[in-house]
Amino acid sequence: MSRVIMHVDMDAFFAAVERRKRPDLIGQPLVVGGRGDPSQRGVVSTATYEARVFGIHSGMPLRTAARLCPDAVFLPVDFAAYRAASQRIHAHLRGVSERLQAVGLDEAYLDISHRPDADQPLAIGRALKAAILADTDLVASVGIGPNRLLAKIASDLEKPDGLTRLTHADVPARVWPLPVRTLHGVGPRTAERLAELDIATIGDLAAMPLVRLQAVFSPRHALSLQRAAHAEDERPVETERIRKSIGRERTFQQDCRSSGRLDHEARAMLTEVHGRLVERGLTARTVTVKLRYRDFTTHTRSRSLTAATDRFEPLAEAVHQCLFAHRLHRAVRLLGVQLSGLAEQSAEAEGNAQDWHNPPL
Repeated sequence: MSRVIMHVDMDAFFAAVERRKRPDLIGQPLVVGGRGDPSQRGVVSTATYEARVFGIHSGMPLRTAARLCPDAVFLPVDFAAYRAASQRIHAHLRGVSERLQAVGLDEAYLDISHRPDADQPLAIGRALKAAILADTDLVASVGIGPNRLLAKIASDLEKPDGLTRLTHADVPARVWPLPVRTLHGVGPRTAERLAELDIATIGDLAAMPLVRLQAVFSPRHALSLQRAAHAEDERPVETERIRKSIGRERTFQQDCRSSGRLDHEARAMLTEVHGRLVERGLTARTVTVKLRYRDFTTHTRSRSLTAATDRFEPLAEAVHQCLFAHRLHRAVRLLGVQLSGLAEQSAEAEGNAQDWHNPPL
């Protein structure tokens, strides 16, 4: 039996919750992040569509967002309110299918293949969107496909308030014209290397012979890119609630010998990883730093905190300690930062959730 996968993504979730509290903000450019003060260090968590037209996006420094749109309204993060709204939304998702994989507070995959009405997924999606709106006054975009990759792409196609279905037959006309960055796993560096092959769209990637991709990427990576371009994705909807780890790695264009630069890069990686940690409502207890040297030997150093936390600075200090436990006089090819020992954030920890929005940039 073919799979029917649904991807549900709440539209500008943090900002939508804030607008629900303050209807007077409807129609105004709104930025949620940090303590809501763009004169302080912090990053954008969510920007409304009115703010995005100015180039503001998640992860951008608040100061930059204020320069791009001085008239925007800036509000602090209210994690407790977002978590409460997320719990109500997920109750509706579980009513559709227990085969659910949460991806943060505002996003989830559902496998609805087992439902007797699985041949009418648009009706299921329409009913789900209506139920969420009636209960929470929040808008969801829903994408439907035969796998997670196409479901995710579909949910983005008609945002906001989208309801879109993609099949394999739709791939040439609707997927291949999209930018290659649309694909899961294609980040800035991979996109740069693909651009060197004159690959700008997913269709360009699909048409590229595998042997040419393997000249630039590892055989495994090249094959995964080509399979993604052809919308091949066998990943199941994982029902486990908590991932084992969250991490980030970077391979340097030229081997790095500067301990100062490594320290800076490790902190920047932690900023990104830490954002994903708190976005998912998790805490971490163990920090691991990985170094791969010029000769491809790889070493890791780990440090466990006395208690799991979602606060940035204790994790940053552990990263610093792990890094300098390595032999930094050797040329480093790859640097990685990982958080593990993950757990759901307790109610007591929620008060500290805003701390991660103000790491040094």
